[in-house]
Amino acid sequence: MAGNGRYLDEKIMSKEQNKSFRTQQDETLGIEKKGSVDSYIVSRLFAYIKPFKTLVAASVAITIAGSFLGPLRPYLTKIAIDDHIARGDLRGLAFISILLAGAILLDGIKQYITTWLTQIIGQKAVFNLRMDIFTHLQKLPARFYDRNPIGRLITRTTSDVESLNEMLSSGIITILGDILQLFFIVVLMVWIDWQLTLIVLTVLPLMLYATILFKNRVRVAFQDVRTHLARLNTFFQEHITGMSIVQLFNREEREYENYAAINRDHRDANIRTVFYFSIYYPLIEVLSAAAAGLVIWYSGVRLLKADLTIGVVISFVQYIWLFFRPLQHLSDRFNVIQTAIAGSDRIFRLLDEKEGIENPAEVQPVSTFREKISFSNVWFAYDGDNWILKDISFDIRHGEKVAIVGATGSGKTSIINILSKLYPFSKGSITIDDIPIRKIEASSLRKLVGVVMQDVFLFSGTIRENLAFGNPDVSDEALREAARVVGADRFIEQLPGGYQYRVLENGTGLSSGQKQLIAFVRALLYNPEILVLDEATSSVDTETETLIDAATAKLMSERTSIIIAHRLSTVQKADRIIVLHKGMIRETGNHQELLAKRGLYYKLYLLQHPEQTTRKEV
Repeated sequence: MAGNGRYLDEKIMSKEQNKSFRTQQDETLGIEKKGSVDSYIVSRLFAYIKPFKTLVAASVAITIAGSFLGPLRPYLTKIAIDDHIARGDLRGLAFISILLAGAILLDGIKQYITTWLTQIIGQKAVFNLRMDIFTHLQKLPARFYDRNPIGRLITRTTSDVESLNEMLSSGIITILGDILQLFFIVVLMVWIDWQLTLIVLTVLPLMLYATILFKNRVRVAFQDVRTHLARLNTFFQEHITGMSIVQLFNREEREYENYAAINRDHRDANIRTVFYFSIYYPLIEVLSAAAAGLVIWYSGVRLLKADLTIGVVISFVQYIWLFFRPLQHLSDRFNVIQTAIAGSDRIFRLLDEKEGIENPAEVQPVSTFREKISFSNVWFAYDGDNWILKDISFDIRHGEKVAIVGATGSGKTSIINILSKLYPFSKGSITIDDIPIRKIEASSLRKLVGVVMQDVFLFSGTIRENLAFGNPDVSDEALREAARVVGADRFIEQLPGGYQYRVLENGTGLSSGQKQLIAFVRALLYNPEILVLDEATSSVDTETETLIDAATAKLMSERTSIIIAHRLSTVQKADRIIVLHKGMIRETGNHQELLAKRGLYYKLYLLQHPEQTTRKEV
């Protein structure tokens, strides 16, 4: 599985290595300074919000229009006390009470509408983002999946996206409302009494300093949380998939220790964020209480001098809590934003990954295969200069059945990987009907080439859905006929529900032979002009192999076929056999010709058929 074992490397990565890794990723994105990351991410997020600008405008307008309703309530309380209660004006008090109730009602309506609108915006934007991620993942090259653990990718598409959803749904516009509310609070406080306002604002510099310090620390902490969460998911996903191997090799205790180490790292990263919040929130409470105490003390002095009214004092006490509540909300939203920024950073790095083999500016359509496939001096390596294929040259003509054999690691499957454009080759040329495959669009090329792999992958769904994976519009009659030709209809019809039988994850519950038969039916329905069998019968028993042999003959009939095989019994009827050894072509010919040469193929044949040694000696 792509990325197996990477969690062990990641587990021992030091903090300095993590920092170096992030710096390298920033350079990949073209970000020269860490400070520019936020603006870069905001600009990317704006592209997902822009299609819903009408909803955004409505939400912003309602937020702006209603942001004064909260600050208006203490001011109405002051008027009620000083202008009506103190004077015994019951009629005026009733009017102010109605205004106060109306302000509360309108504020509630405003909150309902803005919450509904922001949630709609967030859900729609995140829906599009998820679709972009999935579309992009389908275009990424095989090398990307070789170096990225599945658990890490799952983290990107689930928890990272969900954190972004929370920010878009309840973060940005709420922050705008809190800022506007603070503005109106300060304006009304100054309007009522500028001296008391200055006392309240004396604690603001200390609060801003604490917030900035908190922001810098918690940003790094959330980055670490996301990193450790990805490692946790990677480890868990790999071990759930490979649990039978863990149990067979008695690795339960050792893997428990490995998981505990990764889990501790994740726990400690979360505790660091809790530590910062546990300091920040009480500090805000202390500062707000200090401001309230100063206001009450100074108000008492002025009340004794008859320089202040009771209504002003009560309204200012209310304003103090209103003033610090948006600041606390902003810190809460900052928590959401920091989590979302950390997740967005990773999401956009994923979206910035280069896609598969790039098509040239001008591509030539290829709808059919007429003449030949040509490999000319092809060199290929999965990593650096560790060459898997070395100066490979051969032709496969239309209608020809060509087998490629060799020991494990000789490069057989690599030939199919580069022919299918899963990996780019380094040197040489590959052409189909004299058209370089680099000029052929990948999807067009793959319509010509159908591959039956050794390790068959089945998706969760029905048998029918898996059979028709490459041709979803196929009729039931054609599907059943293909299953009959291959011989898969026998076991399918015995399953509960037949063709509607629900396949579990990766075909759990089906034998290797049954999954291989499904793969043959799938290839037959795909109806490719070039058929590739990559060790397609290596995992089946003798009885199933006999059943498949007849189906294979029909499947290859009037098709250009490439048979990758380790067992030589499956290639003896091929028109031509290419023998690979350490990435180079050592011999070419049909079965009898290669045996007559008594070279590498002959040695491989004797290893698999030792009974022939006696005949040779006789």
